[in-house]
Amino acid sequence: MLRKYAKTFTIGLQNTFVYRWNILFQSLFGLIPLAGTVFIWRAIFSGTGGKVGSYDYGDMIWYFLLGMIMNSLTSPSQDDWQIAADIREGQISSFMVKPMNYLAYRISLYLSSRLIYTTLTIIPVAVVLFFFRDFVVLPEHGITWLLFALSVTMAAALSFLIAYTVALSAFWILEISTLIFIVFSFEYFLSGQTFPIDIMPAWFREGLMYFPFPYQIFFPIQIFMEKVQGAALWKGLAVQAVWVALLWRLSVFVWKRGLRKYQAVGG
Repeated sequence: MLRKYAKTFTIGLQNTFVYRWNILFQSLFGLIPLAGTVFIWRAIFSGTGGKVGSYDYGDMIWYFLLGMIMNSLTSPSQDDWQIAADIREGQISSFMVKPMNYLAYRISLYLSSRLIYTTLTIIPVAVVLFFFRDFVVLPEHGITWLLFALSVTMAAALSFLIAYTVALSAFWILEISTLIFIVFSFEYFLSGQTFPIDIMPAWFREGLMYFPFPYQIFFPIQIFMEKVQGAALWKGLAVQAVWVALLWRLSVFVWKRGLRKYQAVGG
C-alpha cells in the first residue's frame, strides 16, 4: 500500500532536483529580506533602550533566524498552484480510477520538495548562522528538542493542509490567485513571520492563539527559545494538534464535495 506513495516521493525528489539551481538562488536571494529585518530591528532597539517586550536585540535576531529555518522546513512550494492546475486541467480524473488517494499523493510530493529544498539550503543557512553565531542560543533542556520537533511536524502539516484546502476551491472558482494571496497575507502577518506575536497587546495575542496561524511559525520558535513552558506549552501543543485534525477533516470534506461539482476538462 505504501509502496506507491514511496514511488511518488522518489519521483517528487527527481522532479524537484531538476530545479535545484532555482531553489538555491531562491534561498540565497531570500536572505536579502533577513538582512533588511536585521537593520530595521537594530534601529528599533537603538531607540527603545534595548528591550521590545521580552526581547533584547540578540533574542530578536535569533527569532528571525529560527523563522528562516522554519520557512525552509515547512513552507509549501507552489503546492496550491499545482493542485489548482490539476483540477482545472482535469488531471485528477486519473485518481478516480486508480487506487491512490490524492491527498496522500500530494503529501508525498510536499515531503519530497521540502527534503530537497532543506538539503540545498543547508550551506546558505549554515553561513548565516555562523555570521550571527553570537546570537545563537540553543535550548538548555533535551526535552525541548523533542517538543520542538513535534511542533515543527504539526506546523508543516498545518501549512500544507491550509494550502491544500484553499487550492481545492478550484472546484468552484476558475482563478484562485486572489484567494491564495488573501490567505498568504493572513499567514505572513499572523504566523509570526513579520514580528513575534507576543510583542503585541495581550488581548490580541491571546485571541490570536486560538487560530491556526501562530502555530505555523511563532509557537514552534517559542518552544525552541524556551519562552513557553509548563501548562501554556502543553495547551499550545494541544491547540496545534486540534487544528491539524480539524484541517484534515475539512480537506477531506471539501474534496468530497468538490468531486460532486467536478467536470473533467482535458486530462
